[in-house]
Amino acid sequence: MNIGLFGGTFDPIHLGHITIAAAAREAVPLDEVHFIPCRRSPAKTKPTVAGSDERCEMIELAIAALPWAKLSRIELQRPLHQPGYSWQTVAAYRHSRPGDQLFWILGDDQWNVIDSWARPEYLARAVTFVVFPRHGRPLPRPGFRMIPIEVSHPASATAIREQGATEFLNPNVRAYAEAHGLYTRKAH
Repeated sequence: MNIGLFGGTFDPIHLGHITIAAAAREAVPLDEVHFIPCRRSPAKTKPTVAGSDERCEMIELAIAALPWAKLSRIELQRPLHQPGYSWQTVAAYRHSRPGDQLFWILGDDQWNVIDSWARPEYLARAVTFVVFPRHGRPLPRPGFRMIPIEVSHPASATAIREQGATEFLNPNVRAYAEAHGLYTRKAH
């Protein structure tokens, strides 16, 4: 199977994430896309607004009608104090699913700094990167396999968290967030 791995804080998951996953699925093509919420991103210093369980609940609500989309809690199973690294996630997938082809979905902002990630040489051997534009066009990188995809969506998790821009949420995710007091302007 071709498996897309889409990691992030998903605080919250929004329609842009779903649009990107669907575009990646079609472009490769992918049999499944696994949404992988991280406990603690090495690249981010601020804590998440929603807890791990809340983020997983919202992901499940957002993907409920998408049989090709799955939630993976693999990074949430790591110790609380340790950041999760993409290479660890990929290694775990390769161990548990040795016959599958793995594709890491990410934005060009992260693609452009992939050399600063932990063990980029391992990732270059282990996965093909599916890169969507955020700030420009992804440039080829020697030694890395990359499939660029053309997709855009105005959704921004930052705008949802800081400005209450809940119109970018799946209606079920919006209802969950409202019921739990998440992403309201008062929460900040």
